[in-house]
Amino acid sequence: MNYNQIIGQSEPKHRLIKMVNEGRVPHALLFSGHDGSGNLPTAIVFAQHLFCITKLADGPCGTCNSCNKISKLIHPDLHLVFPIAKTKSIKSSNDLISEFRSAFLQNHYLTIDSWFNELKADNKQPIIPVEESNDIIKKLSYTSFEGSYKIMIIWQPERMNAEAANKLLKILEEPPDQTIFILVSNNTEKLLPTIISRVQQITFQQCSEDEISNGLIKHFGVSDEVSKQSALLANGNYAEAILILTNNEESISFLNNFQNFMRLTLRFDCGKVLQWIDDNAATGREKQKQFLQYALEVFRDSLMFNYGDKNLVRLTGQEYQFLEKFAPFINHKNYETLINEFNQNYYYVERNANPKILFMDLMLKTNELIHLK
Repeated sequence: MNYNQIIGQSEPKHRLIKMVNEGRVPHALLFSGHDGSGNLPTAIVFAQHLFCITKLADGPCGTCNSCNKISKLIHPDLHLVFPIAKTKSIKSSNDLISEFRSAFLQNHYLTIDSWFNELKADNKQPIIPVEESNDIIKKLSYTSFEGSYKIMIIWQPERMNAEAANKLLKILEEPPDQTIFILVSNNTEKLLPTIISRVQQITFQQCSEDEISNGLIKHFGVSDEVSKQSALLANGNYAEAILILTNNEESISFLNNFQNFMRLTLRFDCGKVLQWIDDNAATGREKQKQFLQYALEVFRDSLMFNYGDKNLVRLTGQEYQFLEKFAPFINHKNYETLINEFNQNYYYVERNANPKILFMDLMLKTNELIHLK
């Protein structure tokens, strides 16, 4: 791996490269950013950069023995801690390290949802139990195997309970020589203030649509139109864009599905409405979120089409032709309420609310709002 494989994030990457080149690497770092920002793969690349035997000015060489080991996540001085679904047989990350390696190497932009889907444990609570803290302290008490750094990457440290987090405070503040902690967090607000005070924070921003689109073209070889639609729906989340792209063949066409939703909303044929709800409730949470995100983009472009600069409309081709007919239904009286309703439903879908109830309620409210003149 190298820094060029990370989408966007030029400022964090520049800071990290400078740290290594100047030999001023803090003993504890916090990479904070939302899902899909790239903070996890950047942590791995940074570890590779530190271990690299023949470092380059802009990152690791990618070919030395240490780089090869990191690329497979098998370097003996790289330690990984991550959320697990605790059972009688699974008590720490050690028990799932092979599964984690496989999941990450398959998708560097791994999310907690995709990780727990791999484990078939998506109905369980991800945690980093107190036993993990004992393992961390034990592992870092040993000398390094290859005589350089010992690096401890903790993915989603906010999943630690208070007892587990408090056990790490002392070693975070005064770690053994040549030991570096990298905490990779998606929600720093849930971290103990005493932990945040002991680390140097590097913030990862959401990716821009152009960065996501260019990344999909570069890494997946997709067309410009497909990459832009995926980027549009991803809402700054590159992991989400990959999911949209890889599920593209089996997913419902976003445009066709939205057209059907609006036609049924306007006419409200009860039988067909119930069929649409059943079909979309069966697609799964991620596709339901993608539908709602797509609808929000259509509403936004409709407003720009009606009242703003048509050059700012992001939909193209067949979608733009649909927009020309649909935009008159969106106006200053219903736009804000429609946006709020669809955003609320996105929030509820994320929290596993019943999709049939949500979509029926959304149909009824949209029917009322779309007829406002």
